[in-house]
Amino acid sequence: MGRIFKYLKARQWLYVFFCLVFVVLGVCLELKMPDYMSKITMLVETPGSEMSEVLKQGGMMLLCAVGSMITIIVTSFFAAKVGAGISKTLRDNVYNKVMDFSMEEIGRFSTASLINRTTNDITQVQMLFVMGLSMVIKAPIMAVWAIIKIADKNLQWTTATAVAVGVLILMLLTLMIFAVPRFKKIQTLTDNLNRVTREQLNGIRVVRAYNAESYQEEKFKVANDALTNNNLVVQRLMAIIGPVMTLISSGLSVAVYWIGVILIENAAVADKLTIFSDMVVFTNYAMQVIMSFMMFAMVFILFPRAQVSAKRILEVLDCNPRIKDGMGCDKVTEAKDGMGCDKVAATKGSIEFNKVSFRYPDAGSDAISDISFKAGKGETVAIIGATGSGKTTLINLIPRLFDVTGGEVLVDGVNVKDYTLEELRDKIGYISQKAILFSGSVESNIGYGGGNRPQATEDDIKKAAKIAQSDDFISKMPDGYASRIAQGGTNVSGGQKQRISIARAIARKPEILIFDDSFSALDYKTDRALRQALEDNLKDTTRVIVAQRIGTIRNADKIIVLEHGKVVGIGKHDDLLKNCEVYKEIAESQLSKEELANG
Repeated sequence: MGRIFKYLKARQWLYVFFCLVFVVLGVCLELKMPDYMSKITMLVETPGSEMSEVLKQGGMMLLCAVGSMITIIVTSFFAAKVGAGISKTLRDNVYNKVMDFSMEEIGRFSTASLINRTTNDITQVQMLFVMGLSMVIKAPIMAVWAIIKIADKNLQWTTATAVAVGVLILMLLTLMIFAVPRFKKIQTLTDNLNRVTREQLNGIRVVRAYNAESYQEEKFKVANDALTNNNLVVQRLMAIIGPVMTLISSGLSVAVYWIGVILIENAAVADKLTIFSDMVVFTNYAMQVIMSFMMFAMVFILFPRAQVSAKRILEVLDCNPRIKDGMGCDKVTEAKDGMGCDKVAATKGSIEFNKVSFRYPDAGSDAISDISFKAGKGETVAIIGATGSGKTTLINLIPRLFDVTGGEVLVDGVNVKDYTLEELRDKIGYISQKAILFSGSVESNIGYGGGNRPQATEDDIKKAAKIAQSDDFISKMPDGYASRIAQGGTNVSGGQKQRISIARAIARKPEILIFDDSFSALDYKTDRALRQALEDNLKDTTRVIVAQRIGTIRNADKIIVLEHGKVVGIGKHDDLLKNCEVYKEIAESQLSKEELANG
């Protein structure tokens, strides 16, 4: 938990100092009030006392109360500033860190858990700072100061107070022993509930299609009951604190007055008034001591959960992504050849796989192994194979969504690990297997900028849309390119989402276009028109196409056939029909012999 403090900025440390100053001032004012009460008691009980003196002491006591209230308000203000500041800093750092994560780290933490750590966990830490700065600072100062004030008043009263404090501490320790493990489970159970909820909402169409609402409700009920039952145990334990605190404070008051009655009864007449006055003052100071421990109890309620949350936040911040920036293309090539990146690469857009292997974390075997091929500038390279043969894995190595475990991938003649991630991905237009759209307009989705590439111009957007065969349906939308896209693109069809995603990649004007089965939702006519438009308008752009349909890839300059993660054939369509049995089987499963013979 202490490591979280290093994320406090200089201004927030200044606010912490202000909190300390105003807390000390507030405690001083609060502990001054019993002294004025003692004087008022003495004046009221002393014959011949002037009313003006009573009012004067009462006025001073009222000023102390008002001053104490003001210090509490000011302390709360600065504590809130510190809490809001640290939560903002942590959110920024966690978000930026997650943006640097590779798919491996995201998979390890899980999306639901990362969302929970960015929101709920940081809120717990914020609450601890807000409550802690006013209570953790105030409680020990008030307790020590009050104890010093009462230590020399009376041994019997002091002993009664010590017994009450001892019982209070014992109760708090007992509760914490049982409550802390439960607090530590809350965040994990909340993660699980978020995961189940997110899974059900994302798959709502499948759930309804299979009439599986009752099954999913049961899954949610199990996760919800686990979190609820855990919270109930915690809340029941914490609910004991209030009544026990009240019992101890009331019992202490009774004990002080009972002892006081005995002392007054046995005292000389001249000392009775002094003892009575001391009893009134002692009662107030004793209550301040009890209140201090009640403040500690409040912090104890928040601390275990905040401590777990802080640990989960630091797990994210301390995680070192496996995929890191290289030195940069220019620095690497200058060191090797004395020339810049632009001069070393003979042709832009070239791709080379050199004996590449890759194994997913904790997997028992390689997903792909010993793969080698080259793609020159402007070439169309197609990758085909059965489901699970490693097609998507292969192309994910080009933009470094994963790093190779053997061999090397080169872009423009430079190992992708030598590029900075921004530099590498600026060269690539990537269309994922599942079309992803963002909430906003059609125009903002197609013109999606990033890195060194600014938002695409209006002309670039329209040109890209025409190439992607999406201009026709966009023009028919209510507001054309300004039409709204719902989150996840739920207000457009699958084929429309794919074409807008393709247009987005084209608008970047990349050196390399990667299509991960991005034609699957298109009809044959649109598929053919799109491929022809790519050929006519992007002659210098290297295209890597993963596809299941022979019709999509048959005209590619180079077709790579994968089976069980290995290359079993490389060549053109006609050559593979003759020389590659796997490709021939795929082709014959989709096209008749006449269609294959006639091209």
